Amino acid sequence: MLMRTDPFRELDRLTQQVLGSASTPGTWSRPNPMPLDAYRAGDEYVVAFDLPGVAPDAIELDIERNVLTVKAERRPPQLADDVEMQVAERPLGVFSRQLFLGETLDTDRIDAGYDAGVLTLRIPIAEKAKPRRIAITDADSHKQINA
Repeated sequence: MLMRTDPFRELDRLTQQVLGSASTPGTWSRPNPMPLDAYRAGDEYVVAFDLPGVAPDAIELDIERNVLTVKAERRPPQLADDVEMQVAERPLGVFSRQLFLGETLDTDRIDAGYDAGVLTLRIPIAEKAKPRRIAITDADSHKQINA
């Protein structure tokens, strides 16, 4: 089972709304800097992170004790010397997000793909967590009753 993300993120979001803090360079002003969708598809969970404008080599995935950390960096565009920026609203910098994964997921077999600014993770459900049928034997005849 996939579990809720960092609980302090909501507190930060509420604080920003109440205090009306302005965004500073290198920070995100949106509530979720890395919005995601997560769903179960058969025997795996799929998690899709929106990372527009982030190069694939600027994304890091780490897992430690069932905590998956996604870290990404949106770098400033390489502009020619004679170009003068007029508007710069897209946030730049390093940002991260953590997912706390349940014990029923196989974290050794996570598959990650990146296409069109979307990082998609496929996390299989562990074999030990899948439902299985248990055979019953007849104590007198030592034959299996069902399989």
